[in-house]
Amino acid sequence: MVSIDSISILHEILGYEKPNHPLITWIDLNTIKPKEQFYNVSFKLNFYMISLKNSSECELIYGRKNYDFREGSLMFAKPGQLLAKGARSDNETTDGWMLCFHPDLIRTSTLWNKMSDYSFFEYEANEALHLSDQEKEIVERIVQHIQVEYSGNLDTYSNELLISNLEVLLNYAKRFYGRQFITRTAVLKESVEKFKMLLKEQCTAEAIARSGMPRVKGLAQALGYSPNYLSDMLKKETGKTAQEFIKLQMLELAQQLLLHTKDPIYRIADQLGFEQPSSFTKFIKLQLGVSPAEFRRQHGG
Repeated sequence: MVSIDSISILHEILGYEKPNHPLITWIDLNTIKPKEQFYNVSFKLNFYMISLKNSSECELIYGRKNYDFREGSLMFAKPGQLLAKGARSDNETTDGWMLCFHPDLIRTSTLWNKMSDYSFFEYEANEALHLSDQEKEIVERIVQHIQVEYSGNLDTYSNELLISNLEVLLNYAKRFYGRQFITRTAVLKESVEKFKMLLKEQCTAEAIARSGMPRVKGLAQALGYSPNYLSDMLKKETGKTAQEFIKLQMLELAQQLLLHTKDPIYRIADQLGFEQPSSFTKFIKLQLGVSPAEFRRQHGG
């Protein structure tokens, strides 16, 4: 595995001209000439990447319907993401571009503290953002502003303008993902029902004894989604995240065991996958406002 820690190393690996700025770059994928030794090699990118694929042949593992836009697929990756370049093909062409920026560019800015709001940086490639012509035009116009800014003579305003344009780009991406969720309502409603059924199956005393508490990562993997995409999808469709659904389902099971069994509190805590009875007590207090023992007494358990 090759770790790419800087923009200049990325340019070198891709056989691309020297970068104009040490912390941000735009690369035309049509013109790259990767070195032979880097084919069939895994890379770890230690910066943020936004990549647009201009192709009508963008196959996804799930969720593709006739109403999806096909003009372009916008993908996002956060630092530490693993990527791989396949074997060289004689007819190989890549129509698109990628915008990369190092965390140091934004580390001292307000954008740094907002990056967790842009959860799509942790989506899988098959959860790419499919842009309409109008959306693609907006994205590329902002990217052009960024290119002009870092390619010119840098001054005291350069970083502020670069970062503000990046934030505008990310906010548009958030809006466009919201549109994508809306246009996929039929598919997503079906996925929500599958999620609820799977969660119920995994949230029984028997299932927890076998596999432990349900986890967002495991549920997402079973449904073919990344954890962030699953939570964002559920939030858009139901108003609740995946973790909130898990808490509610665990609470329902805990209430059933408290009211309909005579098992001591410590045993119920163990059945539900809590390592310590005190953690179970804290969970019930946070959700119901009373301790497990008090809940039993109040409801005649």
